[in-house]
Amino acid sequence: MRKGYLSEYFAGVVAKRLSAVEAHPESSNQHEFNGVMPLKQLLGLEKLADRTTRFIWFGDENEGFSEDSSITWYDARKQHPTRTEHRLYFRSNPVMERAGAGDLLVVAKRPSGDLMIIVVAQGSTEESRLVWLFGLSAGELGAGFTYTDLENGDDQQIGFAARFILESLGMELEEPEPERLDRLLEPFQGVFPTTAEFSGFARSTLPEVSPVADPDDALLAWMEREEKLFRRMEHHAVAQRLRDGFWSGEVADVDGFISFSLSVQNRRKARAGYALEHHLEEIFTAFGLKHDRQAVTEHNSRPDFLFPGAAEYHNQDFAATGLSMLGVKSTCKDRWRQVLSEAKRIPDKHLLTLEPGISETQTAEMRASRIQLVLPAELHGTYTGAQRAWIMNVHEFIDHVRQQQEK
Repeated sequence: MRKGYLSEYFAGVVAKRLSAVEAHPESSNQHEFNGVMPLKQLLGLEKLADRTTRFIWFGDENEGFSEDSSITWYDARKQHPTRTEHRLYFRSNPVMERAGAGDLLVVAKRPSGDLMIIVVAQGSTEESRLVWLFGLSAGELGAGFTYTDLENGDDQQIGFAARFILESLGMELEEPEPERLDRLLEPFQGVFPTTAEFSGFARSTLPEVSPVADPDDALLAWMEREEKLFRRMEHHAVAQRLRDGFWSGEVADVDGFISFSLSVQNRRKARAGYALEHHLEEIFTAFGLKHDRQAVTEHNSRPDFLFPGAAEYHNQDFAATGLSMLGVKSTCKDRWRQVLSEAKRIPDKHLLTLEPGISETQTAEMRASRIQLVLPAELHGTYTGAQRAWIMNVHEFIDHVRQQQEK
């Protein structure tokens, strides 16, 4: 196990595609997998009885849930003098009930020995992400298990994309330098500043980062730093609120707790989106690109960025070929279609996201809708070769706009 690497979170995984019999155990009465060699490599030979395991289901682009259930790993022929026959038994649970033939099954072992069983719909975005995260070969995934040893082999450093995927699995990543972040945050005295102020502050803590030298790396560096600072500040605020407790007299304030929890989640989502826009605006300004942010177009639509601006857009004598728009979404999911109705004078739209490994089905639909996907260069590796040939990076988008404005 190495700090800052995938082996800090997983010791190894086995993966396969589910057969029809395995995906529908209620009809076949089969609630187990044969203990083939890859499973033995992952789980060892000792019995695991009624081991609590986190089962996770990921379906189409915006669907997922988890359930704690139990598994048993045992030798069905333990009493036989010469033969062994290991099996991995699982109890019926909502995750396995949602599984379908061809879906990806991943059995992952944590360094602590805890297990996760993840079922992912075939062809989905989450499948693309897990294949990339665990270094699986999509073309080789079939009816038989394959084993990946992360502690002694296929380990990778945790970057932006890996962190994104691990958090989607419900994992809290440890911050290696919490005291340093606390020192940086001292001027705020626990009070959250505006989103623009906080983004500017995050950038100021990375003076060595140059948006002009490498806008792709700068964007991710700024986003990662702001996320770490925000989570650390949030940690202290939430800890204090929990210490204060949720009571109304002697009665537990359940509604107050739920409301507080939702406010924390909503603040996280809102700040991520605003931070991305703030940092992009800093990059565009550094390159001297004329732009308007949240300019009003038809039907009161407000594209995130309009180039060169609202005045040119509404001037019918200004050629549409000199206009560009950029929608910005930290995560796309099914919300990417929202940009289709923005800025009708611009038929070919650009959309920037930080979401790794979007499925080929989704990106094909984007292309058919004349949306050009833009991602920081580091995230391109989470996409297939065919997708990478089409996706733009941030610098390429800047060059596109700069060429328009130089004409």
